[in-house]
Amino acid sequence: MKLLLTGGCGFIGHHTVEHILKKTDWDIVVMDRLTYAGNLNFLSDLDCWASEGHRVKFIYHDFRSPISETLSSLIGPLDYIIHMGAESHVDRSIDDPIPFAESNVIGTVNLLNYAREVKPKKFIYVSTDEVYGPVHKDEKGLQLHKEGEPHNPSNPYSASKSGAEAFCIAYHNTYGTPVIISNTMNNFGERQNREKFLPRVLKSIIDGTPMTVHCKKIDGKVVDISSRCWLHARNHADGLLFLLENGTPGEKYNITGEWASVEDMVHKVEDIMGKKIEIKYEDFHSFRPGHDMHYGLDGSKMKELGWNPPLNLEDSLSHVVKWTVQHPKWL
Repeated sequence: MKLLLTGGCGFIGHHTVEHILKKTDWDIVVMDRLTYAGNLNFLSDLDCWASEGHRVKFIYHDFRSPISETLSSLIGPLDYIIHMGAESHVDRSIDDPIPFAESNVIGTVNLLNYAREVKPKKFIYVSTDEVYGPVHKDEKGLQLHKEGEPHNPSNPYSASKSGAEAFCIAYHNTYGTPVIISNTMNNFGERQNREKFLPRVLKSIIDGTPMTVHCKKIDGKVVDISSRCWLHARNHADGLLFLLENGTPGEKYNITGEWASVEDMVHKVEDIMGKKIEIKYEDFHSFRPGHDMHYGLDGSKMKELGWNPPLNLEDSLSHVVKWTVQHPKWL
């Protein structure tokens, strides 16, 4: 089998490469344009790279441009496509939405056109929980989003992912392209970008500096703390492999993790590190526009299909924290 993986030099992408190398005998073609989020050293740092890296072929391409005949010949015949390459930084999308429309919408259409030509067995489009907007609390607690709910994007990034999903559905309905849409959220893991939440918590603990968490304040008092579902990137990769083998084209699936507030996550890392830090509470409205208090996905559809994350939150978080402390260059 051969898999084309866009964004394979990114954070989630290189964990997906690692998982496919360790769990299958497939060949992988990684397509990446090596932006600030892409790093070939992610791949070379994998513990399986020396023995299995020969199964990976890297192709530099900016998929905002169509896949040419020359590029297609370099890729060669393939069985599957996972398209996860994207502009994904919310703050950057607020500063300048245009690159997000170009990469996430036009780029996805270019990959879909390529899929029409090469006819893979399955094409997975990796999307985000943010297309649905925030989840809301009621007397029953958080109402997690299920597959197929109406989209309500809160910022240009999530709007661009929503637009790409619409094209995926259209290509499935119009051309029969075997598209599966997966939605995920708040991945963490080894080698994560320093601007992300978990590396910032670790850096604060190591440096002894305060850590800011986002909350809702009324009259200056904290009344609610931001929360998310947290998923190790290898769990995400396992879910994608599961969908290649068991998913149905035309369907959507939530690949989700375990719920915890951002304050809970800080305390979990403190416990692992054996060190406390000062937490500063900042009202989310003053932090940035397009920021939502709670995100969450209902994972029952994947569970009913037979998938469960291999690693639970406590074990995977402990491993990431200890690994990162032993490999401080990634901070």
